[in-house]
This record gives sequence, C-alpha cells and structure tokens, in this order.
Amino acid sequence: MAKEQQVSGERLATHECDVLVIGGGPAGSTIGALLAERGYQITILEKAHHPRFHIGESLLPANLPLLHQLGVADEVDRIGMKKWGAEFNSPYHAGKRQSFIFADAWDKSMPMAYQVRRADFDDILFRNAQKKGAETIEGCRAQSVEFLPHGKGVVVHALREDGSKETWQTRFLVDASGRDTFLGTLFQTKRNNPKHNSSALYAHFRGAHRLIGREEGDISIFWFAHGWFWFIPLADGTTSVGAVVWPYYLKTRKKSIEDFFAETIAMSPELAERLADAQRVTDVDATGNYSYICNQTHGANYLMLGDAFAFYDPVFSSGVMLAMQSAFVGTDTIDTCLRQPKRAAAALRRFDRKVRHGGRVFSWFIYRITQPTMRDMFMQPRNLVRTKEAVLSVLAGDIFNKTPIWTSLIIFKMIYHITSIRYFSRSWAAHKKRKEDIKI
Repeated sequence: MAKEQQVSGERLATHECDVLVIGGGPAGSTIGALLAERGYQITILEKAHHPRFHIGESLLPANLPLLHQLGVADEVDRIGMKKWGAEFNSPYHAGKRQSFIFADAWDKSMPMAYQVRRADFDDILFRNAQKKGAETIEGCRAQSVEFLPHGKGVVVHALREDGSKETWQTRFLVDASGRDTFLGTLFQTKRNNPKHNSSALYAHFRGAHRLIGREEGDISIFWFAHGWFWFIPLADGTTSVGAVVWPYYLKTRKKSIEDFFAETIAMSPELAERLADAQRVTDVDATGNYSYICNQTHGANYLMLGDAFAFYDPVFSSGVMLAMQSAFVGTDTIDTCLRQPKRAAAALRRFDRKVRHGGRVFSWFIYRITQPTMRDMFMQPRNLVRTKEAVLSVLAGDIFNKTPIWTSLIIFKMIYHITSIRYFSRSWAAHKKRKEDIKI
C-alpha cells in the first residue's frame, strides 16, 4: 500500500507497513516470519541478495528449538554438519586436548547442534519469512530514518541497487542490520567494547584433517600466543578456519593478508598439522574492531536485535543463537506494544533485560577465556556441585530456559577467583597483559 506523505516539507510516495525490518539475516528473518504469522504487515529490507557469504557458521543446541518453532528444522538438517560438542586445544597443557559433549550438559534434551554454511542457512530463514507472508526486498539499503512526532510512526528512506529511492512509513522499526548497526551508527551510540577488543582473519579450506567418527563435525578451538583459532567443519567438505587476535597483532602485518594468515596458522603446530594437506579455496578476509556494544537496545517504537546491538567474540558460537533469541523476545515485545500500548513500557523493559542477559552470561567467560586460570579450568574440568554441567549448559546456549544452572555457575566463578588469587603473580601478570592486548 502506498500513500502521499508529507515528510520534512517534501511530498513522497510512501509505502506502509506495520513493522519494517532492516536486515535479512537470522535476527531479521526470524522476527519477520514470527510477526507475519501473527497477522502483521511486515517488510524486510536486505542490502544484499541471498544466498550471500557470511561468517559465523557454528550453531548451538539452543538454536534447535527455535528452528523447530520456525518450521525450518528439516531444511537446516539437510544442509548442516552435525555438531555434538567442542574441542579445546592448548599449547600450555601437557594433555593439549580436551573435548566436551553437549549431552553432558544439565539438560540432556539438546545433545547436538549444526555447523552450517551461512549463505545457505540465512537463505532458508529469509525464504521462510517470505512463505509466512513477509514482504522481502533484496538489494535495498536503508539510508535514513525520521521518527515522526506524537508516536505517529517512523519513516524509512532506502536506496535500491538500481539507484531508485523508496520510502516506508511504519508503526514500528526493527534494526537487525548486524555489524552495520544502522541505528547505533545513526544515534552515535555504538562503542568499541571497553572490556574486550579483537580482530579476525578467516578463510575456507578443502582437504583439512578432521576428527574422526561422530566428532568429525565438532568445532575445535586452538589457543596460541596472540589469541585463538576456530576450526569448523562444514557438510560440503570445506572447513572454516579463523584467527581471533588482539588488535596489536593485526597491526604488525607487513605483507599480504594471505601470507600473514599462513604465518599466523603456523604459530599453532596442532592446527598447522590439520591443514598440512589442505588447500585454501576462498580469499582471506580480515575484520577489525570485532567487539562492540551500543548504549541502548530499544526506543518507544524501535528494537535493536542481535549484532545490531552488540557483538562480543565468536569463541562460544553464541552470535546466531542470541540474534534469533532476541527476535523471539522482540516478537512478543512488538506485539504487546502495538496491541496493548499501556503495557508497552513494561514489555520494552523486559526486552532490554533479556537481550542484555545473554550478553552478560557469555561475556563473563569471553573476557577470561585466554586467562591462565580459565584455560586450566577448561583443560582440567571438574564437576564439583555440577559446575561442569552448568558451564556446558552455557556452551549449549541454555541460558534462557528454567534449567537451574545459576547456583553452580556462581560456584564455578568463585572457584575461578579463588584459584586466581592462589596463583596471584601469574594472574596479575596475565591481567596486565590483557589490558595492553585490548587497547585500541
């Protein structure tokens, strides 16, 4: 539907919808599908065309119930590599390798997840939103927004790839733009995370040596002097390999990104051995200022989902799960705001708590995962008072349900702090080094 709308003194042909979503990734496609199912008129603007490449191929067991609710579980199963657990490799420990399986978590009902090519996975979610009735527009980039007075809605101006301009007036706006953080950039509220900062190098390889048997699809993490590596097997035989490093290290590059990445991989003999017979089949990409957070999650008539609000670090593969979870919570929030305006403030506060909760739980571990005490606890796990089961529940993404993990997590954190104090000299030296590492 279109109408003539007076905006800033100019008359424009303006399309109308109940909710406009900027971004057709996991968060945007999920909330688009869910709101369309509830009868709302939804428009999703995606700047690229699906399928398109995206990093972040490792899902968590907590993704699976969400996929079932969306009705896409079978499609994801067809494209995915089953992932039953995670493997940590440490050059600082004699055993060097420690495996965890999701079936050992507190809740035994979510024993596996998937590794997926994000191009295929995101395409499934985007087409699902279409099937559910959302209007999906590809090759269309949101450029600016105007919040109309007296709660009359939001006007969004966008540019199609052919150069034509489009305008929408919507009752509610969703920023699911990922690392573009459309509203965070507009409001100038996006901040480099003061507690964490990292950069990433990554590429895909064919012919890598994988684990055998049921462990073939497990993600492998390799610590090394400047950060850590991921090793993610995909169903088509390729393997995603990435290095998450401190910013100072990336700034030391004096050669091509390809040679620099190869030299970085060589710093982990165990990973280098896995890739000894492998061939790189994609370009090497680099991303700086990997970790950030925005000051706000919402306004009176907008929400910020997933990476549009914050991104911490991919070490626990939490990004897609948190994005989709925020979309489920956001669906209830928008439904309340539009149908029961008197309850809107309470719904928005609940949304804020839920979105920040996920980041807080994972970030505590992320900020410490390269510290000696945390490495020791991961490489020599104990299940004292079910602490191992509780930590595995976090690794599985089971942090939004009623699984009673929180007391055991508090005990785990107490053990961490007591152990850090016990080895105070080592801990203090590592703390000072990390402060230098995360400087921008």
